[in-house]
Amino acid sequence: MHADDLLPGDTPLRLIDQDGASHPDDRHRMPAADTLLEGYRRLVLARRLNDQADALVRQGRLAVYPSSHGQEACEIAAAMVLGEQDWLFPTYRDTVAVIARGVDPFEAFVLLRGDWHSGYDPNRHRVAPQATPLATQLLHAVGFAHAARLRGEDTVVLAMCGDGATSEGDFHEALNFAAVFHLPVVFLVQNNGYAISVPLSRQTAAPSLAHKGIGYGMRGRLVDGNDLAALLAVLGEAVEEAREGGGPTLVEAVTYRIKSHTNADDATRYRTSDEVEPWLARDPLLRLRAWLTAQGELAEGDDAEAHAQAERVAADLRTAVMADAEPHPEDLFAHVYATPTPQLREQAAQLAAELRAAEAGRPNTQEAAR
Repeated sequence: MHADDLLPGDTPLRLIDQDGASHPDDRHRMPAADTLLEGYRRLVLARRLNDQADALVRQGRLAVYPSSHGQEACEIAAAMVLGEQDWLFPTYRDTVAVIARGVDPFEAFVLLRGDWHSGYDPNRHRVAPQATPLATQLLHAVGFAHAARLRGEDTVVLAMCGDGATSEGDFHEALNFAAVFHLPVVFLVQNNGYAISVPLSRQTAAPSLAHKGIGYGMRGRLVDGNDLAALLAVLGEAVEEAREGGGPTLVEAVTYRIKSHTNADDATRYRTSDEVEPWLARDPLLRLRAWLTAQGELAEGDDAEAHAQAERVAADLRTAVMADAEPHPEDLFAHVYATPTPQLREQAAQLAAELRAAEAGRPNTQEAAR
């Protein structure tokens, strides 16, 4: 592959601007209108879930929530470009992508509720557990892709991370391994401007994060992360190239974190409202709605139904999260080892005996013997 084929464009690809106007591109086609209409419905739900999660945090029903408000186009596109057999490796901020992949919203929020490790079955949904440590999921993703290819499976892996993760050694190791072994992996970097409080300018001197791809011998692509149409075009192309044996691609989606890093963060300490304000006009939801309306693809009734459906999902989530968790003590031993060790079996038996004794209202015979 020639070096010129590896380099990204000088500016992020944009097919729909912030005013909803089309920007044709010689290489990337505008996705079909029905695809974008489905994407809009998902964006509406994504925004409502982000808002609902913020409210649940304030009510003490979620322990923490890293909002993807303003980044929802990246989340939705990541899920939409994957086939049923493909896998998604998300970060802690990608709950919306997890839900868009088919995971029940309550199951996706269980981890953030703080009462269980992960609420969904990764194998059923082909979504890896969300990861809090930066960039560790990238290593898992390339290992999974390598194993899938060794088994002869038609699997593409899409691994998500933020700009802060690109400063970690795991990022380098994952990209280098994927390129050397020519693996079917798409790396999606959501460049939202900050690694908590550290701006991108203090993380890299590269022209863009997408330019890092050439150093590993893989394609780098730069895209407007608030333009769902452009994201679907670029990520879709990268997924198909990976599936056809073309190897990995590094995609940088330029977006912005509208809310604080999490509810435990005060973003006003390191950025001003003047910096945030222009990004509000680049809202991915409003942008796509403007385009669909101008094209005559979004009827008033369709828009109302999308919001009504989002409200129903948010209400169901709210009801489920408000219910008190009832963990069973024996669950402590359920997911430690695939085959429990003798020590664990002994401890589990002791706990079971104590529970039975407590229910029967008599002392534990083992304790009495001591």
